[in-house]
Amino acid sequence: MHPVAGMVALLWLSFSLPAHAGLFNDDEARRAVLELRVTVDAQKQELADLRKRMDALETNDNGRLELVNQIEQLRQENAKLRGQLETLTYQLAETQRRQKDLYADLEARIAKLEPQSVSIDGKEAKVEQKETLAYESAYALFKNGDFKGAISALNNFLKTYPSSAYAPNAQYWLGNSYYALNDFKQSIVIQQQLLDAYPDHPKAPAAMLNIASSQLQLNDKKAARKTLETLLKTYPKAPEAVSAQERLKNLP
Repeated sequence: MHPVAGMVALLWLSFSLPAHAGLFNDDEARRAVLELRVTVDAQKQELADLRKRMDALETNDNGRLELVNQIEQLRQENAKLRGQLETLTYQLAETQRRQKDLYADLEARIAKLEPQSVSIDGKEAKVEQKETLAYESAYALFKNGDFKGAISALNNFLKTYPSSAYAPNAQYWLGNSYYALNDFKQSIVIQQQLLDAYPDHPKAPAAMLNIASSQLQLNDKKAARKTLETLLKTYPKAPEAVSAQERLKNLP
């Protein structure tokens, strides 16, 4: 039993005993009874208030417990959401990285397909990367002395890229490849094609000088003289003009 409740019971017990009333006179008894009643009423109210406070405290404890449970549940849910957020953030970063790599790869592939600006004989030109590789591979064969291989590669290049900015150079090295194999007639044919198609190309004077060399190899001095004179007249400022002048001096 609660202490306050025990006190109230004790007070009521003492009030109810007959012997207790005999200790006072009437006025004193009435005053004592009133005082006791006031005290008992006060104690009752105090007990009621205390019980209310106890009930309120118990209610609050339950509320606190429920609140604690809610907070714990929210904490767990929050931790779970943080975990999901971290996973999604990682997946997003990986996706972005893969997309970046994919875009870089696509851009590289597109760049290979798109024409590129290159300088050919001092002039800017647009060529495809595979076109450049094909020409450079064929030219490398010529430089390495594989003239048969160069003839095959250069012919294939000219068939594949007839309008290429590399075409005049490919034609020139093709003529030189035939010359290196002592096929002077075919060398003349190829170099003349270059002159007919690209008379103003930087390789034109060299092609004409090569024709004269082939004609001399064929012992056609008359044709060689005419070709050298044409070279001096057409390309007087070209470096090949100096060589043409020297050769003319040596012709009978």
